[in-house]
Amino acid sequence: MKKFLCSLLAIVFALCLSGCGKESEKTVLEKLSKNIEKTSGYKLEAEMELINNEDSYKYDVSVSYKKKDNYRVSLRNQTNNHEQIILKNTDGVYVLTPTLNKSFKFQSKWPYNNSQSYLLQSVISDMENDSKLSMKKKSGNYIFTSMVNYKNNANLTHQEVVVDKNLNIKQVTVYDDQENVGIKVVFKEIDMNAKFKSNYFVLEENMEAWENTKEETTTDQTEETAAILDEAIYPMYLPEGTYLETEKTVDIDTGSRIILTFAGDTPFMLVEEPAVKEDELSVIPTSGDLDIFRDSVAIIGDTSVSFVSDGVEYYLVSSEMEVSELVNVAKSISVMPVSK
Repeated sequence: MKKFLCSLLAIVFALCLSGCGKESEKTVLEKLSKNIEKTSGYKLEAEMELINNEDSYKYDVSVSYKKKDNYRVSLRNQTNNHEQIILKNTDGVYVLTPTLNKSFKFQSKWPYNNSQSYLLQSVISDMENDSKLSMKKKSGNYIFTSMVNYKNNANLTHQEVVVDKNLNIKQVTVYDDQENVGIKVVFKEIDMNAKFKSNYFVLEENMEAWENTKEETTTDQTEETAAILDEAIYPMYLPEGTYLETEKTVDIDTGSRIILTFAGDTPFMLVEEPAVKEDELSVIPTSGDLDIFRDSVAIIGDTSVSFVSDGVEYYLVSSEMEVSELVNVAKSISVMPVSK
């Protein structure tokens, strides 16, 4: 009888320990979520690294959020100082390129239709939506592992989130199924009680503020310089059975437009031309969605991908290629030629 009671107590004790562990995991996540729910606004500074095979692109990221649905995300490429701003307000979602005096306007569900490793709400949402969420403690931190949803990069499957004892998210690392790092975000500063002026999330105010900031600097390192396209810039990756068929150069007011036509099993077209600054603020209604890859914010439609990189505007379009494959081609664009 004593042995039976001892065994029963041992089982109960083990179950209690197991239950406490799960409750601890649940409690930490609930507290993280409540911190977001109760704040009227936050501001954070972070460094984000995007890794594509052997290439790495680093951004300085500044995120501002105001309840209920106002976001401002500044992304400054550390290599060329190129800055773009993602702005969400009651009018819609915008991608601003201040150096070109240009903005694209979306009717988009961003940031809720895709994982966003630099947004606190998105990171927490991924954890809440994963029934297999796991947590461990290491060096005084909580380490969460959860699934992610990067619809334009299905290779990225899960994330590791480091949370300190004060319930501040310190780092997010996103992996593929081979445990290769695809995205790494290190949060440097987070102010959960940030206050913003009433016009902080207004499109025109953001463009004007950028111009004023630029004029105050003694050296202007953020001015976009239109590239001179003497030669085409080629993708290094092509789907199997696809090849470069024709290359055509057309003179335009701002220089040259190069049109590359690829034929074969999955044909597509690539158009390249200099990115030129508009005289007046240009707001361009756009269908599709947005994503960050390489050194730019890309516009991704059902059949197309467009982005600006190093003073060149790129536009890829195909009626027969999956958009995810079109993204892979866009990410591989290089100055080295491919064979015809």
